[in-house]
Amino acid sequence: MPLVKSTYDPPFIFRNYHVSTVYSATLRKAPVPQQRERVTLQDGDFIDLDWSFSEKETDKVLVVIHGLEGSASRPYVTGLAKYFIKNGWDVAAMNLRGCSGELNRRFRSYHAGATDDLQEVIEYILDKDKYKHIAFNGFSLGGNLMLKYLGEKREIPKQIKAAVMVSVPCDLHGSLKQLQKKENYLYSKRFYYKLRDHLLLRAEQFPEQLTKEEIEACDSLLDIDELYTSRAHDFANAVDYYEKNSSLQFLENITVPTLLINAKNDGFLSEACYPIKIAGKSEFLFLEMPEYGGHVGFIQKKPQTYTEERALEFFQVHLSPP
Repeated sequence: MPLVKSTYDPPFIFRNYHVSTVYSATLRKAPVPQQRERVTLQDGDFIDLDWSFSEKETDKVLVVIHGLEGSASRPYVTGLAKYFIKNGWDVAAMNLRGCSGELNRRFRSYHAGATDDLQEVIEYILDKDKYKHIAFNGFSLGGNLMLKYLGEKREIPKQIKAAVMVSVPCDLHGSLKQLQKKENYLYSKRFYYKLRDHLLLRAEQFPEQLTKEEIEACDSLLDIDELYTSRAHDFANAVDYYEKNSSLQFLENITVPTLLINAKNDGFLSEACYPIKIAGKSEFLFLEMPEYGGHVGFIQKKPQTYTEERALEFFQVHLSPP
C-alpha cells in the first residue's frame, strides 16, 4: 500500500516531542468505567482484562494492549476505550502478565513477543460467542506484540478484521539504542527503575531464580533484559530476545488490514521502525508517519487523540461490507 498522508496538525506546544510524550503519559485525564475479568492461562498463570462496554448491544470488540511497564489504566488506553464505547464498541484492554497491580504466578512475565498469551485471550473472547468483529489497537511494546501475532505463521481467526498500531518499536534493538541516547535519559531511567522495582518483588517471590544482588548489579535496560527477560523466556541473551521478537521481520506476512502510525519525531524509534519499503509492497500494511506526535502522544484540541479518531475511521472502512 502507498504511504498514508497524515492530517495531524497539533497545537503548537504539542509539536514538541517531549511535551507530547510526557503530557499523554502523565497529565492527560480520560476516566472510563472498567470491569475486570481474570483469564486463567494454560500454564496456570493469569491475565486480567479490563472491559468497557457500549451502552447498546454490540457485536464489535476492540482488543487493546499497553506499552512497556504500562497497564490498562493508562490514559492512552482509557481514552481510547472512552471514545470507542461512545461509538458502539466494547473494549477489552489486556493487562499483560504482572501488569494489573498483582504479580503473576510464574517466574516468566510479559515481553514484546509473547503472542501465545494474546492467542489465549482471543480464544477466550471468541468463546463468549458474542463478537462477530474483533479489531486490535496496540501501543508501543503492545503494538509490536500484536504486529508479530498478525505476521506469524498461525491461523488468524476470521473475526479479526483490522488493526491499528501506534508508536511501535518494530526494531527492538534499534529502539533500545535510541532510548540510550542522552536526550532520552529521563525516559530510559524511568523505565529502568520501574522494571528494577518490579524485579525486586519478583526476587522475593522466586528467590532461587533471581536475587536482589543480581538485580542491583543491573545498570540499564539492556542489563535487565540480559539478566531477566531473556533468561525467564528462554532466549539465549538480550540480543537474541530482540532479534526474535522484533515485529519488523513479520510485517510482510500480515494479511489483516493494519495501520501503523509512527510519528517522525518519536525519539524512541530507530530508522527501521518506519518500514516504508515493506508497506509499499504490502496489500495490507498501511503506514502513516505524522511529522509530530511524540511517543503515544498525538494530542489535539478535542477530548480524543488523533490516533483514536484514526483508529475508528480505519475500522469503519474495513469492517464495512464491500
